[in-house]
Amino acid sequence: MTRNFKIIWAIFMLIGIQYSNAQGCSDAGFCSVGNPFKATNQESKNQFEISSIIGKGEEDVFVFSPYVSYTRVFSNRFAMSTKLTSNIANGSFGTRGSLGDVFLTSNYVFNPSKYDKLKWSGILGFKIPLTQGNDKINNVSLPMPYQASLGTFDIITGIEASLKKWDFNIAGQFPLNDNKNSYLSSLSPTDKFISTNLFHRQPDVLVRSTYKVLLLKEKLTIKPNVLFIYHLGNDSFVDQFNKKVTINDSNGLTINGNVIANYKLSSNSSIETSLATPFVVRKVRPDGLTRTFTFGITYKQSF
Repeated sequence: MTRNFKIIWAIFMLIGIQYSNAQGCSDAGFCSVGNPFKATNQESKNQFEISSIIGKGEEDVFVFSPYVSYTRVFSNRFAMSTKLTSNIANGSFGTRGSLGDVFLTSNYVFNPSKYDKLKWSGILGFKIPLTQGNDKINNVSLPMPYQASLGTFDIITGIEASLKKWDFNIAGQFPLNDNKNSYLSSLSPTDKFISTNLFHRQPDVLVRSTYKVLLLKEKLTIKPNVLFIYHLGNDSFVDQFNKKVTINDSNGLTINGNVIANYKLSSNSSIETSLATPFVVRKVRPDGLTRTFTFGITYKQSF
């Protein structure tokens, strides 16, 4: 086993076996919003990704969340991406799996320039739910940690500034509807999950800074980054008396630290993994995205 391979293996094992008290993100895909022009090399205009993420959610709910995505670069200014997510959750309620969401996003570079110049780009996209956030087992509505989607149609928008090895992102995710979840803890055999009947979720704003470190003759890229995610208000649900109930302390700030490791297998393919852990968390997260353990690995192929 070569020295370089040992280093790479150690990095991936370190990332893979560590535990964290991660709060997840505002939604699947939102925290990975970025610039697709960095996803392909200069000769390739297309990239395909396949990823698997396993995690431990609230009350020992085990979650497996694979996705596939495709990116097409049309010019040095414009690119589009699509992503299909899915989710399988297992816990005390049983096992439930289904498709999650479709993400459609477009990026536009305002000032294509050389490496040492500041570049600006914008993103506009949509999250289209494939479920209403009300998957059931034996006709019993499941709490949000079991749901494959939040069940909301969202708009995603943002800007990115890039300078040499630094990237800075500001993005927002804005739900346009409530989901159709019908879980009420008062009618459940357990009160360990928050009621989310006709769940109304507030928007999120994300600020992220990323730095790129090249190692092993630029085959290995380490990208530490910090994410500030602010949930703009308290979420709410409708109780059994058809009364809107505010979920106190569900607003506020989450600060996540994240390290991404990408290793080039060839000029057109790579394997990537990441580790995230929070420094600051919101007290209450009724959306079911909380994770106490996460591990993900992604294969990328350009052509």
